[in-house]
Formats: sequence, C-alpha cells, structure tokens
Amino acid sequence: MPELLDFQDAFVAAIGGQRAALSPWLDEGEHPGLAVYRNTIAKGCVDALAANFPTVQSMVGEDWFRAAAALFAREAPPASAALLDYGEAFPVWLERFPPAAELPYLAGIAHLDRLWTEALFAVEAPVLDAQALSHLPPETLAETRLTLHPGVRFDAFDAGLPSLWRAARDGAEELELSETPETLLLVRRGETVASRVVGAAETAFLRACRDGLTAGQAAEAATTADPHAPFASLFAALIADGVFAARL
Repeated sequence: MPELLDFQDAFVAAIGGQRAALSPWLDEGEHPGLAVYRNTIAKGCVDALAANFPTVQSMVGEDWFRAAAALFAREAPPASAALLDYGEAFPVWLERFPPAAELPYLAGIAHLDRLWTEALFAVEAPVLDAQALSHLPPETLAETRLTLHPGVRFDAFDAGLPSLWRAARDGAEELELSETPETLLLVRRGETVASRVVGAAETAFLRACRDGLTAGQAAEAATTADPHAPFASLFAALIADGVFAARL
C-alpha cells in the first residue's frame, strides 16, 4: 500500500511536468503515453479557463488567452479533476504577468469573470421576497439583519470597470473605460447570473448587510453615502432582484 501511494503521488507530479518523478517505475527515455495524458489534462485546464473567463478572452483574443492560460495551468494546476470553477488564482496571476502590463484593467476584468462563476456555482438557498417583509413592523425590520443570498456577489471599483466588463460581455465593438467609480452587482437567477451597475447608496447598504449590521444601520449607511438617493425604491429593487436570503 505505501508503494501504491508513492506511485500515485509520483504520477500526479509527472503529469505536472516533473518527468523524473516516475523514474523508479519506468524505463529511461521518453514516455509518449504519459506526455499524451499530460497534454490532455493541460488542454482541459485551458478550455476550463476559457469557459470561466470569457470576457478576458474576448478582449485579448483566443491565441493570447490560450497561451497565457497554458502558462497559468503549469504554475497552478487544478487541485481536483472538477474544472467547472477552475481558475480562482487567475486574476491575481494576471496582475504579475508581464505581457498583461499594457492592459492594467485586465486583472479586474478577470476578477469580475471570477465573481460571475462564483455566483453561478454558489449553494442553493431560498430568496427573501417582499411578502415576507410586509408582515414586519417597521421597528422590527430596522432591527433585522439581512443576509446576502449565496448566489450574490458585488465589488466596487474606482473607475467604470463594471460597465466595461458588461459591454465586453455583451460583445460591444467599442469599449471605453470611464473614470466614474462603479459597483457591479451579480445575482444568480435560475441557471444564469444577472448583472447591473449600482450606485453608492446600494453599495453602502450591501456592505453593511454583508458585515452583519441591522437593516436600520445599513439604511443609515446608504443615506450617508448618497443623501439624495431614493432609498425606498433602491431597497425594493434589491428585494426584487433576489439579493437577500430568506433567513429572518
């Protein structure tokens, strides 16, 4: 049994490119079968990254993306055979990838692609609807802690990266990065993920809810962030989007 475990570990290492790992069990020389297997795994990793980061690929082109993805896969092979959500470290990797230096926003685009994937594969949970809140007295609602649904992701940026991401995702031919700060909200709906750009009030409210503050405290944070925002309608829109889980 110990030797079997040693062989399994060596096999995984050999697939990862450490050719000498299997030398105790194989004859010297090239091992075409192992190379074919390793190439198949590598292609699977690249294909998975292309599926999980489609916006990045659309902006840099297929050839550039697949070359970068192959390098990433060699440095950060998947931890398991399941590749549906492979690439968690890819956005950070792009930040230090020299050929991406001319596209400083690319890592941010990859990060948004990653958030989309996380929202899609998040665990199932019932959604909080307006009817559930309608029975609560205002003072009770103010003291309630709203829980973000597992299928929700959001992030704020100092520039208009969310709008750029959405435009690229929709296949727009002309892309422009604005200097206006934006927040992207992602909400899984069934088997897809909806996205929209939200303002400072919604961002503050979502952050407060994520941090465990009460609905009243979150509302105060929202009105402080943007005193002119129509908070009641913004809150209703978040409920309609299915942003919160039914955990009152």
